[in-house]
Amino acid sequence: MRFDAPVLLYGAGREAASTRAFLKATQPELKVFVTVDSGTADIADAEQIAPAELPSAIAERRFGTIVKSPGVSLYKPVFETARNAGVAITSNLNLWGATYRHGRTVIAITGTKGKSTTATLTHLILARSGIDTGLAGNVGLAPLDIADKHAVVVFELSSYQTADMNFLPDIAALTNLYPEHVDWHGSVERYYADKLHLVDRDGSFAVALGAAARGNALVAHAVRDHRRLLRDLTPEEERAIEHAASHSRLRGAHNLDNARLAAQIALGAGATLDGILQGIAAFRPLPHRLEEHVFGTMTVVNDSISTTPEATKAALAAYPARRIALIAGGHERQQDYAELATLLAQRGVTTLATLPVTGARLAAACREVAPDIEIIEAPDLDAALTQLAQRRSRFDTIILSPGAPSYNQFKNFEERGALFVQRCKELFS
Repeated sequence: MRFDAPVLLYGAGREAASTRAFLKATQPELKVFVTVDSGTADIADAEQIAPAELPSAIAERRFGTIVKSPGVSLYKPVFETARNAGVAITSNLNLWGATYRHGRTVIAITGTKGKSTTATLTHLILARSGIDTGLAGNVGLAPLDIADKHAVVVFELSSYQTADMNFLPDIAALTNLYPEHVDWHGSVERYYADKLHLVDRDGSFAVALGAAARGNALVAHAVRDHRRLLRDLTPEEERAIEHAASHSRLRGAHNLDNARLAAQIALGAGATLDGILQGIAAFRPLPHRLEEHVFGTMTVVNDSISTTPEATKAALAAYPARRIALIAGGHERQQDYAELATLLAQRGVTTLATLPVTGARLAAACREVAPDIEIIEAPDLDAALTQLAQRRSRFDTIILSPGAPSYNQFKNFEERGALFVQRCKELFS
């Protein structure tokens, strides 16, 4: 794919750096601009344009294409201005599709939660089955970095990426569907539509659905033709997967569902049962997702990647028969914490430490339905842990599973998780 006019990179993260490297390799003389809404635009060989200057730059046709990073909302008014002026909007993923899609098998996996684990398992299973496979998207490499290196590519995709994905996969998979990312999409309805865009299209691709997606009416409508669905696992396969998962590092019923879905996807792409069992055995938890540590006598679980109440429910269910201190709360996205509050006591939570902003709503809901749970409303994570250290006799397990993004207090969930583990090590070792 070649560009006849300069290109603007909107965003300066991992995908923007990948796109810049691709453009440098394919069109060394191409003029490239970069803009960011916040932070630094640290992209080599790119001229910076301030966001306030974009309308005039579009009117002057200083660039012909905008390559948007996933974190930048597709619904920013500037993109409508660009389209009206004839400026194309694309992405690292779509550039991969235009350049490398032909001749490869593409597996695209999305869902509100579980997509990273499912994609990682699918990749492991295919590799252990002797199939040349790469992993890209939110885990693994940026799409353009994986290029044409593998015959099969597994993409783990967020709703930010599925919203404007313009090529078809060979297998599309959806783990589940819950409200999320309303600030990016503008509404829950648009989030659902953008997430389901992966499957809600014409084409002869196959579809695999996780256990929580199968009973969803919106998902069923998006699938359109249920002859698209991959075959169910056989009883023999189900038993073998359950046995393998019980002896692996996959924790909780939700991860067994992820293993079943990954196996179904991989079988659809030519995997073997032996490859499935080896892939499950080889799985290692992703950083910040049920990442378990033991400091002194305290089990510490870093689930900082949890950004939805559903993810927090799954984290608690993965630790039955424990006395739990839960740390939850973060950036506001209008999510409903009422059901989570009703589950805390039965999941073994003795102490709840809440963080701004959403923690206030969870604390209020918990007081209503579980008055025996001690509640600490802390201003930040460090204060929450300091207060928990003074109450350590009340619990044997501390779980950071915020059920909300981190942006109001941290740069990202990785920073939040790293601080949590470091402070727990200092306080409980």
